[in-house]
Amino acid sequence: MNDQPQTQPTAKVLGGLTPYLQLDGAFKASEFYQKAFGAEQVFFYPPDEQGRTMHIHLHINGSTLMISDFYPEHGMSAVKPQGYTMQLHLGSDDIDAWWQRAVDAGCEVVMPLQVMFWGDQWGNMRDPFGVEWAMNAPVKKA
Repeated sequence: MNDQPQTQPTAKVLGGLTPYLQLDGAFKASEFYQKAFGAEQVFFYPPDEQGRTMHIHLHINGSTLMISDFYPEHGMSAVKPQGYTMQLHLGSDDIDAWWQRAVDAGCEVVMPLQVMFWGDQWGNMRDPFGVEWAMNAPVKKA
């Protein structure tokens, strides 16, 4: 019998730029992103004695998002999210369902989904962790 912890296989990183968010409650955020944005949790480090994790790897809409808890003792102090938006690029047939799922899960609408001056449908929301999310899609052609 082997007493060593099982190592998960490394998950594939999707896309060429990976946002990495530090949040208060990374496991709760992962559960929320699964519900709100259809995320798939593909890797995580087990929680420490305080319930925190150093790393969760998610796939959302064909891209990777990585999250962790704050670790002030390792130089990752808690800070309020500010100055960025996570933007989901969707198809014109998908955006309404994606928007409604996120709102139903508990995202707060900041700017309602609408046709913008650049010609796409766009809206902005805030999740319960303070992260700004936007959705953008071409307008359906009649």
